[in-house]
Amino acid sequence: MKNLQECDAVGLSTLIRKGEVSAPEVLERAIEDTEAKNPELNAVVTKIYDEAMLQAKKPLPESPVAGVPFLIKDLNFVKDVPCSFGSRLFENFVPDHDADIVKRYREAGLLIFGKTNTPEFGLACTTESVLLGPCRNPWNTGYTTGGSSGGAAAAVAAGILPAAHATDGGGSIRIPASCCGLVGLKPTRGRTPLGPDVGEGWGGMAIGHVVSRSVRDSAAFLDISHGASIGDPYAAPYFGGSYLKDHQADPGKLRIAINLTPMTDKPVHAECIKAVTEAASLCELLGHYVEEATPDVHRDAFGEAVSTVILANVAHTIQARCVALGVEPSADNLEHLSLVLAEVGRSFTADQYAAAMLHIHQATRTMGHFFQHYDVVLSPTLLSPPVSLGWMDTNSPDFETYNERFTAFWGFTNLYNATGQPSMSLPLHLTPDRLPVGVQFSADAGHECLLLQLGRQLEEVRPFARL
Repeated sequence: MKNLQECDAVGLSTLIRKGEVSAPEVLERAIEDTEAKNPELNAVVTKIYDEAMLQAKKPLPESPVAGVPFLIKDLNFVKDVPCSFGSRLFENFVPDHDADIVKRYREAGLLIFGKTNTPEFGLACTTESVLLGPCRNPWNTGYTTGGSSGGAAAAVAAGILPAAHATDGGGSIRIPASCCGLVGLKPTRGRTPLGPDVGEGWGGMAIGHVVSRSVRDSAAFLDISHGASIGDPYAAPYFGGSYLKDHQADPGKLRIAINLTPMTDKPVHAECIKAVTEAASLCELLGHYVEEATPDVHRDAFGEAVSTVILANVAHTIQARCVALGVEPSADNLEHLSLVLAEVGRSFTADQYAAAMLHIHQATRTMGHFFQHYDVVLSPTLLSPPVSLGWMDTNSPDFETYNERFTAFWGFTNLYNATGQPSMSLPLHLTPDRLPVGVQFSADAGHECLLLQLGRQLEEVRPFARL
């Protein structure tokens, strides 16, 4: 067999269709790699090998990724498989149905063989929960994978599989993509389904897609998953083409704004600035127009509004589960971060929530006007390269230190969750210590294909580094 770890998902599925390798053989290789690498990485937290092998032996549907092994993040329902949300509150919870996006992955012939590590409720930008334990970065196991899709990113970066399911409510696809040297696209709000159990998903901020080793795979997975499902409260602008086919087209000469001002008041690490500077030079080499420009979004008011919406939702999730179990929120069933955030969330009034949503919608209009002048915004994905495990301790009683460190790490991604616009991290830089640093490209609502076209151009002139 060819070295399967060198293939992306589209390439792997092509080999299967040609009969050069079988789906069971590919799955067996992924299982072997999981057993060899996961003890050190702790990326895969639930294994469903037997069920996946049964599917691998059945006829495959027509799909660009049919027969490819796949992992689901442990925030999404897979029928009859535990879903912990990274929390002791849900340690024994087993859903009786698939999430809508999981159904689409099955229909496309993906072989779901496990679930991946995530922080408690997906709240942190590092993956090291009390329940599931720390997930380690394959580039350097002393460092974070990012979060909250840290397990997915670790498994893909380690070569266990070419792409894995991920979700993003404040950067949780792009942050681990940056930390682990992967492609991470957060689609437009409503592009992929959240149902049947989630409505808005943090007020419309959260959405699912994948982390992958190639831009092509991100396009292919969007082809098989996009489109609203029954009852979804949002629908993305209509797209009637094929992302896989159309991302090969030339995007034309793009107007690209460089934004180096994060939504937090912390400085940006020199390596992250260098990554953006290098990316800007590549974009100019490709014929695009690049200049510095910063959207006029009020940082403090925006941050307060986003926090209000997210923390109110977190408080509701925790309270509903505690009522169902007949318990009170405590250090016995929740991490300190979750307890603090839920307490703050419970303090908000309905009036404050409504005002927060109004402010977010105003920011969305501000960004819409900004994208009348620019096609793409180029920025760092994070304020720093990957940090050491334990540096952001979600169970530390010292919340002030945690928050200080969190805001020194994160600050560019959540703007596009709140406004619902697509945003993509590309692995275009390595530090001198060979730690990945992602660069973020964002566009107006509905323009994922433009980002994928630009991503393909950049991937061709600067092939992404791999382990």
